[in-house]
Amino acid sequence: MNRIDVPATAALLPRAWSSRVLGRVGTAAVKVLRMDGLPLPEERHEHAEALLVLDGRLDLRVAGATVPLGPGELYVVAAGVPHAVAAGSRGTLVIVEVDEAAG
Repeated sequence: MNRIDVPATAALLPRAWSSRVLGRVGTAAVKVLRMDGLPLPEERHEHAEALLVLDGRLDLRVAGATVPLGPGELYVVAAGVPHAVAAGSRGTLVIVEVDEAAG
């Protein structure tokens, strides 16, 4: 695998909240996306996922509570836990999640 400039890759994405897979580790996909201030509805996943804020701010709603995350902060959402992105979240986000298609 080659070296990847993650913020530059995020800047080239065609629109906010569209992700790009940077690579895979086992059955996990490492993705990058841009947040644009708009909220995302609540979701839950069968597997845990890790959310790493590279720059900006992510206001994550987890099981009804707000968890503010800034640059360099990581949050692991446990499997089955409802979570959403609150309005105002902006910047670059790296997500590590199980890639169901790879399994």
